[in-house]
Amino acid sequence: STAVPPGHPMYLDLVYIPNHSNRKNVDVEFFKRVRSSYYVVSGNDSAAEEPSRAVLDSLLEGKAQWDSNMQVTLIPTHDSEVMREWYQETHEKQQDLNIMVLASSSTVVMQDESFPACKIEL
Repeated sequence: STAVPPGHPMYLDLVYIPNHSNRKNVDVEFFKRVRSSYYVVSGNDSAAEEPSRAVLDSLLEGKAQWDSNMQVTLIPTHDSEVMREWYQETHEKQQDLNIMVLASSSTVVMQDESFPACKIEL
C-alpha cells in the first residue's frame, strides 16, 4: 500500500481515520501499521460510501495480525446505516479482537447549541 510508508508499526493513542473513512485512502495495511487505542471514524454520506464498509472490515483484518490483543475503541462521529450493519454483522469478531464500538448517544450543550460528543481519557 502507498498509504503507509514501510517500516515498523506505529503505536498511537488516538487516530482520526483520514478522508471520512474512505476506502481509497485506508486499507488493511494501514491498520496493520498504524496501531491505536482509539480510532475516530467519520462520515455520514451513504452515496459516497462514507464510512466505507471496506475500511471497517480492514480494521478487523489488520487488528487480527497484531502481536497483542490490546483494547481498541472505535468512535463513530455519526450514526450511519453502514456502521450499524457492520457492528451487528461482525460483533462476535469485534469481541474476539478486543474492539469496542462507542455508541453515539452523548450530547454536549455549549452556548445554546447542542451536538454529539464523546469523552476520551488518555
